[in-house]
Amino acid sequence: MNIPDLPDFMAYKDKFTENGFVEKISRIAKRSGAKLVYAALILYYTLQSDKVSVKDKAIIIGALGYLISPLDVIPDAIPIAGLTDDLGVLLFVINKLWKEVGDDVKEKARKKLSEWFDPEEMKAADDLFKENPTEDPV
Repeated sequence: MNIPDLPDFMAYKDKFTENGFVEKISRIAKRSGAKLVYAALILYYTLQSDKVSVKDKAIIIGALGYLISPLDVIPDAIPIAGLTDDLGVLLFVINKLWKEVGDDVKEKARKKLSEWFDPEEMKAADDLFKENPTEDPV
């Protein structure tokens, strides 16, 4: 079996700076929708917390890396379906780290989200933190 060469993921390390990450998210914001962007911002701001273990930070980096990577199970260029795998990965990690997400992180993410979406569009992100997030992940 011939295994294809993987891209150099370190080439994406600059995307994890606040400016690089926010620039990437802002470019896909309207196409991807408020729920995906809010999930990405939640993980990004959780990553910055000193309350999160190194293991959990590695999981977050993996999920955010998947979001910004050009390699996807479903290519992002495919309309609508292209970002569903990204959202699924982000929601899986949020669900795993649910207790680590503080209200300050949610508020910071919501504030950034409001820069890109109007109040009506932001409603799509409202159910991300309902009582049991595993009931309806998408």
